[in-house]
Amino acid sequence: MPSTRLKTTKDGKQYYEIRVKLGRGKPELTTQWYIPDGWSKRAIGKELSRQAAEFERKCAAGEVLTRAEQKARVEAERAAEEAAAKAAAEEAAKIKTFRQYGEQVFMPAKTITCAENTRRYYQNALDKHLYPKFGDVKLPEITSAMLQAFFLEQQSSKYSGSTVKGVYVTCKGLLTMAFMDETIDRNPMDRVKRPKERKDEKKQEVEACTADELKQIIKALENEPTKWQAFVRFAIDTGCRRGEITAIRWANIDLETCTAHISENLQYTPQAGVYLAAPKTGQIRDVYFSASTKSILQALKAEQESATRRRIERLIKEGKPLEIEKVAPCEYVFQEKGYNKPMHPQAPNRYFLKFREKYGFTGLHPHLLRHSFASIAITQGADIASVSECLGHSDKATTLRMYTHADEECKRRAAGIVLQAIGQE
Repeated sequence: MPSTRLKTTKDGKQYYEIRVKLGRGKPELTTQWYIPDGWSKRAIGKELSRQAAEFERKCAAGEVLTRAEQKARVEAERAAEEAAAKAAAEEAAKIKTFRQYGEQVFMPAKTITCAENTRRYYQNALDKHLYPKFGDVKLPEITSAMLQAFFLEQQSSKYSGSTVKGVYVTCKGLLTMAFMDETIDRNPMDRVKRPKERKDEKKQEVEACTADELKQIIKALENEPTKWQAFVRFAIDTGCRRGEITAIRWANIDLETCTAHISENLQYTPQAGVYLAAPKTGQIRDVYFSASTKSILQALKAEQESATRRRIERLIKEGKPLEIEKVAPCEYVFQEKGYNKPMHPQAPNRYFLKFREKYGFTGLHPHLLRHSFASIAITQGADIASVSECLGHSDKATTLRMYTHADEECKRRAAGIVLQAIGQE
């Protein structure tokens, strides 16, 4: 028979402790039943008898556990969960195929460490080229011979040299990562040569404007809005990327010394929308602009401040004093019309299209001005290291690869100086 005992909690709440003993040598099992407020003694006695009988039935049926049994069950459940988690981790670590490693390790790592456009570059190479060929192949089964044959096939196809090299870089990055984390015990890419351009594929020279062409562009700008005068002149003077220019804030501009601090890069993708990132290759730097560009920037700043005053005056006239607090001077040098936010990073492309059609500048686009800055700087005697620093390249080799034609001009000039010095010109 169950026994009951009336007890009271520290805060005055009454309850019955119900005890059941199942036999000699076995521990007592207990439970509590709290008395509802307002119940009569008869109702309490009747419900207590029912609760005691039900508890005794559960104890006899083995449905109630002792504290030791409860603790053992909790420990067993925890051990089972840990074992399942460990098994899941071990299974996840057993990357079997090229696709599995790409989806579970390589691309998640690139998502964390790379800009969105770079991540898409890797994903495109995987989806369109590497997964169709090696997706279902187990990583340890991929050999150097298989890879070499694949890249020869890529080269003989209609893919451009830059596309094939992009696939090569992606494949090497994935297999090198797999080798470094000991998923595979050798890297088959170590014996695969970097693909070269096909014989029938002409190496595309980097296009750039001449100094005279830039002068013509600057002349045509005199008829354009101040914002675009400032944008194009800044691009010509500094060689900055389009996204770096659209991300510049007034706080990064020093009009006294004609310098700008490049620390952000405005990007856009359909998936992520417009977002701020670090400059490409992470090269934070200072660049310099001319006194004439300074004057245009000052005029632009004055226009923005005037527009802000007009907005405040309009709100006062409309009787909206609370809205005035939301009006603030734009922190960005190049802003969306009528909004306190940066210009869309693709807006310069649209403007340059209209500009070149209006004035007849064939092939003019924002990046052409970057190439022009580098080409003219090098051919006019600037050293490669300084030009590389201005452009924000990760190393001088990048600058040299892109502007070989300009470097050749410097070497020709250097040879001429020597020949002139020894009277052999």
